[in-house]
Amino acid sequence: MLIAGLVVAALGALLLIAQRVGIPLGRLPGDIVYRGRNTTVYFPLVTMLVLSLLATLLLNLFFRR
Repeated sequence: MLIAGLVVAALGALLLIAQRVGIPLGRLPGDIVYRGRNTTVYFPLVTMLVLSLLATLLLNLFFRR
């Protein structure tokens, strides 16, 4: 569990660095944001698809037999 927590923290840090560099992960067209009077619901649909595609490609490259 400790390793999983460190991996999640590292991914969060990479996302913060990506935003400072100019890569708009989390604010892509197609990400759904609903702002009500007292609540905000955010669903990063396109960001999740892009990250899933990148992870799939990287894992296939590293673990190819």
